[in-house]
Amino acid sequence: MLLAVLICNSVGNILVERFNGVPAEERMHWRSFLVKLGADNLKGARNEEYFVASHKSVYVVYTVLGDIHLFVAGKDGYDELALVEVVTVITTSIKDSCKKTPTERLFLDKYGRICLCLDEIVYKGILENTAKDRIKRLIRLKPPNEI
Repeated sequence: MLLAVLICNSVGNILVERFNGVPAEERMHWRSFLVKLGADNLKGARNEEYFVASHKSVYVVYTVLGDIHLFVAGKDGYDELALVEVVTVITTSIKDSCKKTPTERLFLDKYGRICLCLDEIVYKGILENTAKDRIKRLIRLKPPNEI
């Protein structure tokens, strides 16, 4: 199960977070852990350079995309290799939505579209769609007979 998808800016302010199967009382722990992990390890990192961590039998894959830090945490069937695929799909969708590598401002301008993409990629903790063209069609919000 994908436990968390968290996107924050370079100073640790959370822009988007999605938790699945994580109790409310543990969410603050995960937020602070992931933001601290990024602050410690992502300084000077190149765009789309992947990092892997493990915490409490949970794998975390994280990366930098412009001014944005992206974290994905998973357990059970979602090991580091599966999480790299999830991160790749999410970064591709963010770049497509923003039309280039995002700054924080550009990310916030395209916030709604990016959230729609996240909803189509991850559904209830399971990787749902990975095909870029399918995600684009699904976020158009048109009835299926017009697709």
